Amino acid sequence: MLTLGGIVSTGRPTAYATGADFCRIFAQDTKGLYLLSFLLTGDRKKAEECFASALEDSTKSNRIFKDWARSWSRRAIFQNATRMIRPTPDPRREKSALRTIDTAVETKATSGASLDAVLSLGTFERFVFVMSILERYSDQDCSVLLECSRRDVALAKMQAAEHIASFVNPTLPDAANALAAFARKIVLPATA
Repeated sequence: MLTLGGIVSTGRPTAYATGADFCRIFAQDTKGLYLLSFLLTGDRKKAEECFASALEDSTKSNRIFKDWARSWSRRAIFQNATRMIRPTPDPRREKSALRTIDTAVETKATSGASLDAVLSLGTFERFVFVMSILERYSDQDCSVLLECSRRDVALAKMQAAEHIASFVNPTLPDAANALAAFARKIVLPATA
């Protein structure tokens, strides 16, 4: 046993993730990682490209601790989606450009309708919603990854929450409860 500056080392090498470890993670978590890619890109073809690029980046990445490999895989999805889509806040608008939603879809209480609600968000708001609400990234982390201000993130999160709340139940006065009900409908596997 070696002690250096109060840190005790057993002399055992730290376990790093290998390319095979990342392949296993992507194989085990295919549905969740693809769904994450799809929610971010908003397009099935781009989601597939994002997923494949993230797998390739992960297998070729620098040494990552095995314990961090799952979260690193999700981060690779974010990085590739961000690189592909380049979401940016639009400083000319206070309100986001939300796509129109078919009213028949609005009344459904299914996860399909929940996905439609997320996909109907503007690109930047969708990225912020997925990162901050579904994946629980902090506003600071979102602003760093999206290369924008924390104010931009907070504004986009508020706009996304208002949109999602009105999608779930336009008459519900409590947006927080509506948002919580909505978030329960989207099933994204938790990070391990």
